[in-house]
Amino acid sequence: MPKVKTNSSAKKRFKVTATGKITYQKSFKRHILTKKSKKRKRNMRMDGVVAKPNMNFVKRLLRLK
Repeated sequence: MPKVKTNSSAKKRFKVTATGKITYQKSFKRHILTKKSKKRKRNMRMDGVVAKPNMNFVKRLLRLK
């Protein structure tokens, strides 16, 4: 029986915390930052947490389920 591979793009994008939450880096923070407000850029610095409706899908990509 072959091993089941983890999705390569998912393992680069998501991280599982000690409490079992799945975090990711927020998008839109790479370039064209002059038109974005300080508040918006500051909020993009924080890690995002995967929402409950998407949790099963992301866990399946990471082979946690």
